[in-house]
Amino acid sequence: MLDIWKEFLKIINQEAGSQVVETWFKAVSLQNWDSATNTVTLSVPNQFVKKWIQENYVNLLQTHLGRLLLSNNLNFIFLSSGNENPPRNIIPASSIQIVETLTDSDKNRQQETGSQLTTTVYTNKPRVQRQNTGKNFNENYTFNTFIVGPSNSLAYAAAQAVSENVGKVYNPLFIYGGTGLGKTHLLHAIGNAVQKNDTNIQISYETTDHFINEFISCIRFDKADSFRNKYQKLDLLLIDDVQFLSNKEQTQEIFFHIFNTLHQSQKQIIMSSDTFPKEISGLQNRLKSRLEWGLVADIQIPDLETKIAILKKKADQNCIDLPENVAYFISSCVISNIRELEGALIRVSAFARLINKPITLDIAKKVLLNLNQKHNESTSLEKVLRLCSRHLNIAINELKSKKRSKEIAEARQIVFYLMKKLSTSSLQIIGSFVGGRDHSTVIHAINKVDGMVKQDTEFAQKLKMIEQEIMMD
Repeated sequence: MLDIWKEFLKIINQEAGSQVVETWFKAVSLQNWDSATNTVTLSVPNQFVKKWIQENYVNLLQTHLGRLLLSNNLNFIFLSSGNENPPRNIIPASSIQIVETLTDSDKNRQQETGSQLTTTVYTNKPRVQRQNTGKNFNENYTFNTFIVGPSNSLAYAAAQAVSENVGKVYNPLFIYGGTGLGKTHLLHAIGNAVQKNDTNIQISYETTDHFINEFISCIRFDKADSFRNKYQKLDLLLIDDVQFLSNKEQTQEIFFHIFNTLHQSQKQIIMSSDTFPKEISGLQNRLKSRLEWGLVADIQIPDLETKIAILKKKADQNCIDLPENVAYFISSCVISNIRELEGALIRVSAFARLINKPITLDIAKKVLLNLNQKHNESTSLEKVLRLCSRHLNIAINELKSKKRSKEIAEARQIVFYLMKKLSTSSLQIIGSFVGGRDHSTVIHAINKVDGMVKQDTEFAQKLKMIEQEIMMD
C-alpha cells in the first residue's frame, strides 16, 4: 500500500504541482484496497481536508490511483479524526485571490501533455510561508545512487566536478533534458556532497515554481529587497526547472540581478531545464545568454543497458526480487524517462504483493499493458530516425545533437515531421526522443516542413519517398 501511495504522490506532483501534494496529499495515506468491490480506503487528518479532496481532487484519484490499482471505477471511503478546523498551514478557499494565471505557453504545454497545470494563488491576508527547502536535500539522491551511462555521463561528471570545486569550475552549470531523466537527482547529489564537505556553506535549492511564488508574495508585502538579499548572500544556488520562468517578466528581472551578483562574487549557480537555454520560449535574450556562460550539459533518454542497470539498482534498494527477464521487459517497454521506469517497477512489485505471488514476466505484462503499447511507439520512432539518417546521409548522433547548421537543422525538422505523421507519440515524447527537445521546438519544425511541402513540389516528392521507405521497412 505504501509503495502504491508513494507512486501516486509522484504522479500528482507532476500533474498538479508540489504545492498540491504538500498541502493536501502528504497528510493522506492509503489504508486499504478491496479489489472485490473496487473500494479504496483513505485516511485523512480531518474533515476539512476530506471535503476539499472530495470536491477538488477525486478525478485525480480516480484516474491515477485507478491506473495503479488496475481499476477503472474506484469507490472511496475517507476515514478522518473528525476535526472540523482546517490545519494551520492550509489556506481557506474564502481567502484565495488569483494574482497570476497560466500563460499562453503554459496552456499550450497543458494541451500537449494532458497535464493539469495550476494557477498561482495567494491569500488576501498575510500568507503562511512554506518552509524554505534550503538545505533539505533528498538523502537518497546522491552520486552513488546515480547510474551513469552514455546518455548522462557529461552531466554527471560536471556535477561531480562542481561539487568538489564550488564557484571555481563550470559556473554556471546548466543541465537540461526531458522530464524524469535525473536532473533533479543530480542537483540534490551536488547539494548533499557540498553540504557534507562544508556544513557552514550557504546553500539553497529551489524549484522555479517556489522561487516565483515566494517572489510574488514578497512584492505583495513590500519585501522585495529582503528577497533579493536572501539569495545574493548564498554560496551555492540550485534552481530546478528554470523553463518555468517563461513569460514571468518581473521574476526574470530579479533573477537576472541575483544571477549577476552571485556570478561576479564567484558564487556557484546550478540550474536545470527541460530544454536548451536558447530554446526556452518567453525568456529574455540577456538571460538566455547568461545561462550559457558556463557549461551546458544534456541528459538524454538512457539506452537499454543503462535502463536495466537503473532498474536493478532500484530493485536492490527496495529489496525487490526482480528476475532478469522481467527487468529486460520493463526496460524495453519504458521509452520516455527514468521516473516512469521506477514507477513501472513499483506497480509490478505492488501488484505481486497484493496477490501474494513472486514477480513473473506474465504478471509484468498484465500490469504494464499500456507501457507495452508504448514500446511499439519506441520502435516506430527508432525506425523513423534510422531511415531518415540513412536517406539524408546524416548520422543519428548528429540529428540528436545540438548542432544547428542548416543541413542538420533541416534534416532534424524532417525527422520531427515524419515522427508525428507516422507514430502516435506525443510531441513531448518525440522531442525528448530526439535530443531532449521541448515540444514547442517540435511544433515549430512540423509547421515549417508543412509549409515547405505546400510550396516546394520537389521537396514534397523527396519527403514522400522517405515516408514510403519507412512504411515499407
